[in-house]
Amino acid sequence: MNISRRAFLKFCSVAGSLLALPQASRALLAEKLPAAEKLPVIWLSFQECTGCTESLTRSHAPSIEKLIFEFISLDYQHTLQAASGTAAEQARVDSTRRHAGNYLLVVDGSIPLGMQGGCSTIAGESNIAMLRQMADTASAVMAIGSCAAFGGMPAAAPNPTGATGVADLMLNGVIPARPLVNLPGCPPLPLAISGTLAHRIAFGDFPALDERYRPLGIYGKTVHERCPRYSHYIREEFAGHFDDAGARKGWCLYKLGCKGPVTHNACATLLWNQGTSFPIAAGHPCIGCSEPGFWDRGPLYTDLDRLIAASASSSHDGHLLYEDNCVYCHTADASDLATPADAIPEIFTENRVRAHGRFAFSEEELKALAEYVNSLRGTP
Repeated sequence: MNISRRAFLKFCSVAGSLLALPQASRALLAEKLPAAEKLPVIWLSFQECTGCTESLTRSHAPSIEKLIFEFISLDYQHTLQAASGTAAEQARVDSTRRHAGNYLLVVDGSIPLGMQGGCSTIAGESNIAMLRQMADTASAVMAIGSCAAFGGMPAAAPNPTGATGVADLMLNGVIPARPLVNLPGCPPLPLAISGTLAHRIAFGDFPALDERYRPLGIYGKTVHERCPRYSHYIREEFAGHFDDAGARKGWCLYKLGCKGPVTHNACATLLWNQGTSFPIAAGHPCIGCSEPGFWDRGPLYTDLDRLIAASASSSHDGHLLYEDNCVYCHTADASDLATPADAIPEIFTENRVRAHGRFAFSEEELKALAEYVNSLRGTP
């Protein structure tokens, strides 16, 4: 194996620690990984930005080259494969037949269900049809990135493509149920990808997972718990503005909208760019990209106290309801809303608009929303 033993053992040690393996199992990882057969991998890219592939290419110790040439057989991957067109699709079909029941299916990007799956196709085949076919003979599925895990940005309101994640499709019986691991993040950490792959290659299964199918070693704690600014949070030392005196002293970014307290990930310990830094260390609050629905969790730079307060009072405040939910698709000035205010409750209860399906407003909330719009129009 063309990789230094020092680099290899370092990877096994870090990956073993990351995946919460006991010390004995970390040594076993170093023993089994070089001797294991190359794992056949088919990587499907659906509604995505290629950020997850970019993250994989940032893997180090081993590098992406060593990972591909030494540990896995990457038989199909849109961005990295040399083949294109018919040859590429034939490679996928051939690998599926040759390794039926043994290949790892990697998915990145959300899967659109709207318009009979016509929002995204590959070689004339809808994403959902291809995923169903490939999951049928896969040994397991790895959903890489928040889009594949939870729907991500494409699933944000109003979700025009009907985007969803792999787990929901399995739970609802749309695709065959297979052993599944979710590696959310926008994108996920490089070592989250390579470390989980290493565990699968060496031990034939995934590491211990949480209730959202995420590896506990990576996602078991919040960014907040591992944050180097945590001591400032305890002392209530907060930056009030970007680049103010507190920000330059490295104070906590909670007041600037940091979602670290509710975001499960290992960014603060593994860091990015081969251990160089991570967003909070660079002065930017965590945006919560590894959690479900992070695009719809309120304005990025609003602190959690205000978001929670707004949510708690929204059932009696039509203004907050409109600001928190409606402005993303409709006019910011509710008085210019084209819909008659009194028709709002009926539109929702009769499910006239598909995009409204993600909301679960109570009768009181719909009444408050209608009253707010009427109040702006001077209607009693």
